Amino acid sequence: MKIALFGGSFDPPHNGHDAIVKKALKELDIDKFIIIPTYISPFKNSFGADEKKRFEWVSIIWKDLQKVEISDYELTQKRPVPSIESVEFFEKKYQCSKIYLLIGADHLKTLSSWHRYEDLCKKVEFVVAKRGDIKIPSEFKILDVNVDISSSFIRERLYIKAVDEYIKDDVFKSYSKDKNAKN
Repeated sequence: MKIALFGGSFDPPHNGHDAIVKKALKELDIDKFIIIPTYISPFKNSFGADEKKRFEWVSIIWKDLQKVEISDYELTQKRPVPSIESVEFFEKKYQCSKIYLLIGADHLKTLSSWHRYEDLCKKVEFVVAKRGDIKIPSEFKILDVNVDISSSFIRERLYIKAVDEYIKDDVFKSYSKDKNAKN
């Protein structure tokens, strides 16, 4: 089985994430596309919306797409999960012949410092989604989407124009509460 893994905080999921999902489904020769919301990223120490809410949003947006599986694997671990652990879990679960690991170009600068990076390189083919003017080295497969939005921008400014219609009101309510609590 050939799979693609797309992990992230999805705090909140936005149009950039959606473009990546849809472009990957169209361009990659895969049997299954697995979206993996993190409990908390190994590179962050907090999140805006809790894991249940983020899983709900991701499910609402993508669960009905053909070949897509929304996985709670990292959420159930209740800790930061390095990518290699998720890769090994799904490799074993699906007896994979090919694994693509999707990342945003903004992760390239720290990629070599990821937990067990060398092992990760042996197990996956990285697919890098364009972001801004970040140069992507030629050894990576490029996913030509370039939606210039980030979850942090949405949270900080309550910019919900870049959020899926089905979750827009809930996203606004969730982060408005946070902003009101901090003020």
